[in-house]
Amino acid sequence: MEPFSRRALLADSARLVGGLSVMPVLADGWFALAGGDGRGYFEREFGITDALCRRVLGEALARGGDFADLFFEHTVANSLVLEDGMVSRAYCEVALGVGIRTVKGDQVGYGFTQRLDEAAMREAAATAATIAAGPAGRPAGAFTRLRLANAYPLDRLFTEVPMASKVALVQSVNEKCFRRSPLVVKVTAQAHESQKRIMVVTSDGCKAEDLQPRSYLATTVVLERDGRRERASWNRGGRRGFSFYTPEIVDEIVATAVARATVLFEAVQPPAGEMPVVLGPGLTGILLHEAIGHGMEADFNRKGISTYATMIGKKVAEPFVTIIDDGTLPGLLGSINVDDEGTPGQRTLLVENGVLASYLHDRISASHYGVPPTGNGRRESYQHFVQPRMRNTYMLGGTATREELIRQAGRGIFVEDVANGQVKIGEGDFAFYVSQGRLIEGGTLTAPIKDVNIMGNGPKMLANIVALANDMAMAQHGTGACGKGGQLVPVGFGQPSALVRSLTVGGVRA
Repeated sequence: MEPFSRRALLADSARLVGGLSVMPVLADGWFALAGGDGRGYFEREFGITDALCRRVLGEALARGGDFADLFFEHTVANSLVLEDGMVSRAYCEVALGVGIRTVKGDQVGYGFTQRLDEAAMREAAATAATIAAGPAGRPAGAFTRLRLANAYPLDRLFTEVPMASKVALVQSVNEKCFRRSPLVVKVTAQAHESQKRIMVVTSDGCKAEDLQPRSYLATTVVLERDGRRERASWNRGGRRGFSFYTPEIVDEIVATAVARATVLFEAVQPPAGEMPVVLGPGLTGILLHEAIGHGMEADFNRKGISTYATMIGKKVAEPFVTIIDDGTLPGLLGSINVDDEGTPGQRTLLVENGVLASYLHDRISASHYGVPPTGNGRRESYQHFVQPRMRNTYMLGGTATREELIRQAGRGIFVEDVANGQVKIGEGDFAFYVSQGRLIEGGTLTAPIKDVNIMGNGPKMLANIVALANDMAMAQHGTGACGKGGQLVPVGFGQPSALVRSLTVGGVRA
């Protein structure tokens, strides 16, 4: 390949914020990953040819690895923060490099480099190859380019959007928050977007490229009444283009943030102890993700860490409970057209009618269990190795209404949103702070609550769900990420309202 100056590349990437067009638009809204000559993005821009990939993969297999892959990444991310009516921070981050993995059995050797010249890549591949000791392997003689569905079409790239348009967007959030309530004393508004281009090339002949957008528009408001202050936040986003952020979306973000702060002035602490809990739709799916979903990631089960390690084909919940992990839902944060080891995005049934049906697999765990990969091999960046990770994890709805669940609970709490959770992955023990919720008294919702934690055990909570409502919703957030093994990846979650027979509520004692 031709040598290039990385300093020049970073400068050019930063200038793209100003609005240069870099790729053509196809009729169906796809941005071309291959040019008119059939070459992909990484070949056009950085000279990464199939022949070069074969040579680097050959180096990665030189000491007898079973399998090797290359993960190329070029990400441009921009953030804009407005505080006190002024832009306080605006910055661009660029990531460029390749991660090279060699697999021997269930062991992984890994190397990465920011330089995309052959010498640097072969050096990183040689590092990865040291995991093995045996006769050299050979990569496939040709690569088959995967044809992928698109769960996140764009009408234009973020790098085409002028900075003035982004500034106007956060200014509109600021102005509308102050107009929404006379109690508002401080507003912070943030717009963030990134374009992550990846290419996966595997030693068994797979080649896949994807352009993964991510964005969000968020605000945090502080309200003051009678010398007392309350604050709350709200955001919308996901794998969305700039055109998603219409005045209607801005209005929703503003109204929700102000309402969430206002209700806290009336909030009380609930009584402490064991009691029925109704988890509301959408946002409380984070409990499903954290306290239950992680236990269904195959690496924890392969190593015998998870409670679910011996539960495939066994009952884990009531027959009305079905749980799915799906990478194909349009526009959601956890959606992926292809995972980070070349498996197309797909829908995986985890729990079917109360019975554990599958784990979430990457290539290593799938080989261990003798099943196909589920498209859950994910990594934070080219600097990180692959792990089985969730995408969009959710529970299907039931037949009851939310009001019926609340009446059935009788006395307890209704949880609308949670934050600051802690989970022990193996056992599934968890504690979450309830950021929005209400008391349930006499089978009806009463006072809002605050300063309360809920605690329990994920597998036991799943087994103790006694009813589901018909209001299933997915969280429509764009911020946040799931942490595991020192890596962060974007995920989605959702669920219907769910009545849990009993959880521990850390309120006040009578």
